[in-house]
Formats: sequence, C-alpha cells, structure tokens
Amino acid sequence: MTRPDAIEWCDGSKAEYDRLMKQMADSGLAIPLNPEKRPGCYLFRSDASDVARVENRTYIAARSQEEAGPTNNWIDPDGLKETMKELYEGCMKGRTMYVIPFCMGPVGSDIARIGIEITDSPYVVANMHIMTRVGSKVLKALGEDGEFIPALHSIGKPLAEGEHDHGKWPCAPLDKKYISHFPEERTIWSFGSGYGGNALLGKKCLSLRIASVIARDEGWMAEHMLILSVINPAGRKKYIVAAFPSACGKTNLAMIIPTIPGWKVETIGDDIAWMKLGRDGRLYAINPETGFFGVAPGTSLESNPNAMKSLESDSIFTNTALTADGDVWWEGIGYEAPGKLIDWNGNEWEAGKAEKPASHPNARFTVAAAKCPAVAAEWEDPAGVPISAILFGGRRPDTIPLIHQARNWNHGVFMGSIVGSRITTAALDLKAGTVRRDPFAMLPFCGYNMGDYFRHWVDLGTRTQAGKLPEIFYVNWFRKTADDNWLWPGYRENSRVLKWVFERCDGEGKAEETPIGFVPALDAIDRPADVSAADMAELLAVDREGWLNEIESIRSEHYPKFGDRLPEVLIDELDGLEDRLKKM
Repeated sequence: MTRPDAIEWCDGSKAEYDRLMKQMADSGLAIPLNPEKRPGCYLFRSDASDVARVENRTYIAARSQEEAGPTNNWIDPDGLKETMKELYEGCMKGRTMYVIPFCMGPVGSDIARIGIEITDSPYVVANMHIMTRVGSKVLKALGEDGEFIPALHSIGKPLAEGEHDHGKWPCAPLDKKYISHFPEERTIWSFGSGYGGNALLGKKCLSLRIASVIARDEGWMAEHMLILSVINPAGRKKYIVAAFPSACGKTNLAMIIPTIPGWKVETIGDDIAWMKLGRDGRLYAINPETGFFGVAPGTSLESNPNAMKSLESDSIFTNTALTADGDVWWEGIGYEAPGKLIDWNGNEWEAGKAEKPASHPNARFTVAAAKCPAVAAEWEDPAGVPISAILFGGRRPDTIPLIHQARNWNHGVFMGSIVGSRITTAALDLKAGTVRRDPFAMLPFCGYNMGDYFRHWVDLGTRTQAGKLPEIFYVNWFRKTADDNWLWPGYRENSRVLKWVFERCDGEGKAEETPIGFVPALDAIDRPADVSAADMAELLAVDREGWLNEIESIRSEHYPKFGDRLPEVLIDELDGLEDRLKKM
C-alpha cells in the first residue's frame, strides 16, 4: 500500500542508531552539536505545523461513539480507514520503510507489551531507540506466534524520483494529519506528523490510549504517572506514583533532589506507569519506557539538575535554539542567551530584539533514562515496584491546599476525577479563571469512555484488602497570595511534602481531619526558610466558600458530561463533601 523504495528491519543496535543519525546529519535534517560541549547530541527543527500533539486530529475510532465517550474525538472506524487508506496509498515512495519491533516494559515482564511500528521516518527510529526496547531481543521474545500491537506511521510526504527534502522537516499539512486508534482491534494508524507522541507510537498511543483499553479488559492500570522512590535517613524506601496535567512539574518531581538532610529520591519513570495487583494484593508498577521525552523550556539546574546532567551527552533536542558555538539554549535554562542564536525556525535571534522566543514552548529533549544520575537500580525490575502512595495535582492559585489526603479509596478516586488547572489566560474554548478539568491527568489519553474509566478505578478498590491499597493524596504546588505572589517555593522544596507523604504511609505524620480529608498539622511539614508560619497556615487552610464553589462547578459543568456512565459512588462522595463543608 505505501510502496517504499526499500525496507529495513531495525535491530536496535548502536551501529544502526549511529548510521541513521549520520544519514540525517548528512542530509541536513539533523545538526550535530559541538562534541566538546555535548558529545553525541543532535538538534532537529520541525516544521512550524508539526510542533506538538494535535489533539483535534487525534481519534478514538471505537465501534460506537458512546464507547469512545464524551472526552474523545470519535469517527466511525470504517469511514476513517477508507480515508486513511487513500492517504497511505504510495505515501512512502522515494523513502525507506523501517520496521521497528519494540517492547514497552522490560522484555519478559508479565506487565510488558510488544508493538511493531512501521514508519518512513529515521527520526522516529532514533527516538524509539531511546524511548523503548527495540530490535532483535524483542523479536526473539515475540516468537513465531506471539501477540503484538500493529502501529502504522507515515510522515505523509512521498518523494518523486530525484526529489529531496533538502534538510527540511517532512510532514503533511495539518488537515491531512491523523493520529487514529482502533481500540477493539488494538491497532494504531498515524499519518502526516513526524513529531513526538504523534509519531513515536509506543508513547501516548500504545502506552496510554490503547493500553488503557487493554488494562480495563484485563484488570490492570495504564496511567499517565511518574514513578519515584523516597528513601528516609534510615534507608527505608517507599514508592510513589503521581499524575499531574501538563505544566505542573511532573518531570521535575520525578528527578527531584531533596533539600531535607538525609532524605533521597530516586527516579523510576517520569511519564507513564503500568500497574498490576501482585500476589500479595499490593499494586506494583513498571515504567514501560526507557527514556525521557521532556519539555526543554523551563528545565534548568535550579528546576531539574538531574535532567540537565542527563542531557550532557547522547541526547536528541528538537526545536530548541542553537548557539554560535554549537550548543543548545532555551528559555528558562538558567542563564541569559549567549549572544546571537539561531532560533527553532532557523533564523537569527538576539535577546531584546526578537519578538518571539528562541525555542518553541514545547521544544523537547530525548534522553535515555539510564543516563539520569538519580535513576533507581530497580527501575527495570520486571516484577515492578510496590506502590505506597498515589499523588494527584493540578495548577490552582487558590482553594486547593498544598496537600491533603483522601479519607479512603473511593474518596481518593473522587479526588482524581476532579483534577484540574485554572486557566489564567484565555485558552482553547475556556475563559480566564475557568478550571480546565483533566481527570487523573488522562483527558487526552484515556482510550475509552471516561465514565467507565472512573468505574475501573472504583472497582480496583474492591479487588484487594483496603490496607494493601496505596494512600491517595492531592497536591498543589501553585498556591498564590491575593497580590499574585507564590506561597510555596516548589521545585526541590516539594521534597518536604514527600516526607510527610512517606510518614503518613507509615501511619505517622501529624494530620487533622477536615471536611476535605486529612490535612497536615501546621508543624507537620518542615517549612523552608522563606515560608512563614502565616504562609503555611494559608497553604493548609480549608477554604469553605472556595470548596463550595468547586462543588457547584463539578456538579453543573463536569460530572454531567459522563451521564449514566458516571459511578454513583462519585456522586455520593460529592454529596458527602458538601454536607461536611456546610457543617464546618
């Protein structure tokens, strides 16, 4: 159907990776960075139409619209396939088709899944080398009759005889881009985009949208969550997963270096957790990926020193700026732009004279997890790690305290179902001041009806003993004063909150029972030097009126979307919260 000029089976070797990078550098698509500053690193510049996930071109083509649910873009699967088959016809002419056998999760793990991606993008192959386990070992594990998830991808730009890209990023126009999921068939078709999760089909497409459907059917969890371990001064270790919407500090928390003496955090994953109940009734998690595909702007030695150390070599950068001496630069890197730069569009850029940022706000880095100085020794354990706590959080300047703990499992599921961030500027179809709900941070990633997804979480609580389930917490690093100043310093100081979570999982850590759950006592969290006692009191206060407004918003604008698919127990939790607040 796609009619490539050649076909290559990817073996996952370093020689293959090096050959493809050299091929892209020779063609002008990749820019080798200064080997004295960043050895083994390359910079790519994508087309201006191809810089992020395209949510309005991402489809869950379930057999019925009701099955896809109110939060997904649905198209009839038969009609979508006809449309895409026409686009795929001859789409790889003049190019090489790469066949990428890949494994999400440690090869051999009973939680892992194998996929095979077909693509005409060597950039995709190189990134998949970093982000997944690729090649011969995967084919060996698959055997002659093993199950795999087929994933077809094309950048959608065939080349006529003698035609070349001339170093320009190849992709199709926006109205020809399709990122399509067929959940009943466990199949992914992507066309027209060469960027990120649109093209690295192991990432969001398989590990969340398709995996969430498999997890529902098989009784496990595929979640948009980081995984970390917290180690106390006595050497005791607990594992925590956390789900935050974008721009809420997820990667920074995954690699945090605590400011509290004697405490340590190690990284297992920064984006995705697959979790399964073990024989002992506890929830065990693996990171199905092998790399970090992180947002570069805002990443600095202050916000994420472990990420910066990871990026010193053997990394791929996409849509950052290029310095005169062959290094990369982005806004928020921690130092001023060193003179004139070449921006992500390939134009000259100078601080103070340019109207637009030098790097795209969604500029990315791709780097192997094994290069992170804080990566845990057990990060690839096929059995996974036992989870003691689940954190939810959003970006809220008011109402939501720094941290509170669920009263029980169902209350925790309720907390996850109302996650959201306040829109501070007019965005999407929302006015400033609106809370954009992103339940469980899965709004763009749940592959089926989200009301059923809520029920899947509720059901998990009935399948093991309550004492073996993780404790659930809601955090908010983003509280502000009335005059718009931060109340909490965030970044590394968030380790102080992790310490209290650790203590609560041990049945310790001072707390007060409130209408919204358990809130730390005023002296339960070690205060940073620049947080006053009054600040801490405000950070932990229960805002009765704010919460009653929150309940009204959930009742009138959020929960009605899910109709009769919404579990009744969540309405009970909402009613119970309202009753407790009114008695406050």
